Amino acid sequence: MELDSAAGQSRSKASRGRIVMLVDNGVRNDSRVQKTARSAAEAGWEVILFGISPTSEIETWNIGAAEVRLVPKPGPLARRRQDRKGLRYRSPLAYRSTQVAEYRQQQVKAWRADLKFRADAAKAQTQGPGRPSASGSPARLIVPKAGAKAMSKWVSMRARTTRRARKNRTNFDAPLDKALTGFWQMTMGERSWRRLLPYLYDYELAFGKHIDELEPDLIHAHDFRMLGVGARAAVRARAAGRPVKLVWDAHEFVPGLHSQHERWLPGHVAWEKEHSVFSDAVITVSPTLAELLVKTHKLQETPYVVLNAPVTSPDPEEAAAADPTPDLRELCGVGKDTPLLAYCGGINPVRGVETMIEGLLHLPDVHVALVSTPPGRPFPATAKIVQLVEELGVGDRVHVLPFVPHWQVPEFLSTADAAVSPLHHLPNHELALSNKFFEYSQAKLPLVTSDIRTMAEMVEKTGQGEVFKAQDVEDYVRAVKAVLADPQRYRTAYDDPGLLEQWTWEAQAVVLDEIYSRLLPGTEAPATSKAKG
Repeated sequence: MELDSAAGQSRSKASRGRIVMLVDNGVRNDSRVQKTARSAAEAGWEVILFGISPTSEIETWNIGAAEVRLVPKPGPLARRRQDRKGLRYRSPLAYRSTQVAEYRQQQVKAWRADLKFRADAAKAQTQGPGRPSASGSPARLIVPKAGAKAMSKWVSMRARTTRRARKNRTNFDAPLDKALTGFWQMTMGERSWRRLLPYLYDYELAFGKHIDELEPDLIHAHDFRMLGVGARAAVRARAAGRPVKLVWDAHEFVPGLHSQHERWLPGHVAWEKEHSVFSDAVITVSPTLAELLVKTHKLQETPYVVLNAPVTSPDPEEAAAADPTPDLRELCGVGKDTPLLAYCGGINPVRGVETMIEGLLHLPDVHVALVSTPPGRPFPATAKIVQLVEELGVGDRVHVLPFVPHWQVPEFLSTADAAVSPLHHLPNHELALSNKFFEYSQAKLPLVTSDIRTMAEMVEKTGQGEVFKAQDVEDYVRAVKAVLADPQRYRTAYDDPGLLEQWTWEAQAVVLDEIYSRLLPGTEAPATSKAKG
């Protein structure tokens, strides 16, 4: 499916300006991106949101008045070097690829299986004379069998060498790989991503032409990969005489991300640094991350803070199409007097859900609701949590529940006694005020949080909960008992005038609109007070 470029370039007369938003996912599971697109369109901007199609076709739909276009992103440059040149130049005894190794192993197995068949046929002939034989005499098989055995050992050794070479090249942690990575970083600096992660070009090649056809007034690039795509589109437009503005929405601190291999992190850091200088404004998710971005990118202006706060007034049509908000306690099968702790979000080893499960051994009357089952397949780590629940014998008190629409989360969780955020210490966890933090707050739940920096500081400042040492079950149990002993003490924190009003997406949308209006002088903007982070 091709987009109609002429139709794409026609502008709505009622629009305040055309905004192209970019994100490197399929949009459907990214609530921040959805909320940003919807609120901008509601404010009168013409919004086209580009994401990545899961198929080879372009997909389109609408989020409110914003148009979503999912574009296929082929990945030829994502093929690793060993897939193009083979493995033997690094390891002479390796096969050219793991596919060749698998073929040769199967070939030898087939040879040995056939020799066994011939030997069995010879033996069967002695048991029943007159039957035809495919073997000839048994003596004729001695040399082939010895040759097949030797070949099997040789092929197995080369296959192991191939897999080992493949693993080393996949992680880029061999001495020569590390030396090359360091050489490119030293000689190319911020341009080194071209050597370290050439697949980043695939994003520009997939999205660039679509952005150019739309001739946007402003590009809103979500997170680090699309920063480069947006920056390059903005540079092309500026060179052609169109003064397009670029907003970089930094969702995470890239140096604090988990690195998939030795080149992943330095490559993405270089990509982000090269392109960040083209931004006209920077947005991020917490004051702590805003301060860090100023230091690491030498920004002239402190980034605006747009919190991952929940929507309190969902789109009427979308809300009407959804099922009514379910009853949390009814789904768990517990009454109002049963202590119930809520956890909402994904499950993986660094989210700390294990701490909650192990804590149940010391909280005999407490139940836990894990709102953690997304549409489609469950998170891979969910199976390990279920196994832990069974091993500890607390299955009757742990309830794994499906996600609900993001605007229903606060109401859905509100009947719990407290909410838990047991995150482990990781750089990006330390910097975050997660969307779940604000959803728990809008539900007016006392919060039990691990001592990750930004969230713990906020909880201690507001008095809305208790902080425990991450991964410390004993301290977690202490915090839970304190909250359950007097939950109203912590709920009163939400009575602070203006606190919850500030922690809504509607309040954050005002900040977004002011950013757009400041960058595009002459656009008619609502009269709102500036709330810069």
